[in-house]
Amino acid sequence: MEASQAGSPSHAAADTIREWVARFVPTTPLSQRAFDLAQHSLPQPILNHSLRVFIFAKWLAEKENSSLASDEHQLDLLFVSCICHDLGATDRHNGPERFECCGADAAVSFLESQSVSKADAHQVWTAVALHTSPGIAERIDPFTRLVRLGVLLDFRPRSRVEHGADEYFNEIVAEIPRVDIEKYLGDAVVAQAVANPDKAPAASWPGVLLRSHLEDPTWSGVNRAF
Repeated sequence: MEASQAGSPSHAAADTIREWVARFVPTTPLSQRAFDLAQHSLPQPILNHSLRVFIFAKWLAEKENSSLASDEHQLDLLFVSCICHDLGATDRHNGPERFECCGADAAVSFLESQSVSKADAHQVWTAVALHTSPGIAERIDPFTRLVRLGVLLDFRPRSRVEHGADEYFNEIVAEIPRVDIEKYLGDAVVAQAVANPDKAPAASWPGVLLRSHLEDPTWSGVNRAF
């Protein structure tokens, strides 16, 4: 995939987008504006994935009777974290650091424009920056854990079995298609890393994806390290 593809905005039919907003996006101004940012920044596969991550994180919070599920402001912050967590994989938000940090910085810039407190913005930054950090994201705080598990529920069958999410997963994917997200996201992260290896430290998820790509640059399937 050419790197520029990662900057293409989503292109789902307008009526489909409106239905998703009505059914899944919190009705608060902050969440509505965050979705608008994502819709105009993310290619369709990543937009769909990011929305599913929120849906799964919220579902898990409700299942676990977490206070995050019933607090409107915390749900707002959770939505912003999930819908923005892969912004750094796009050309628009591609900076010199790891894509996770670039996405976190973009989320904070948005929150600052909405007069959200520094403490809340830092919580979102942490959740986005650590969403590919296994063993850390799950333990640093309950909020970051939910974002991390939302990602895992969308990508890892074992996580869905562990949390009893298979049936719900199938329902959501039937409405919000996957659109080859594994290949699209993996290729986008690798394209950035090929252009700037400093974005892919060896032990990081981008670094692992880059190493796999360099071992067989002719491979055209989903990155084997995804």
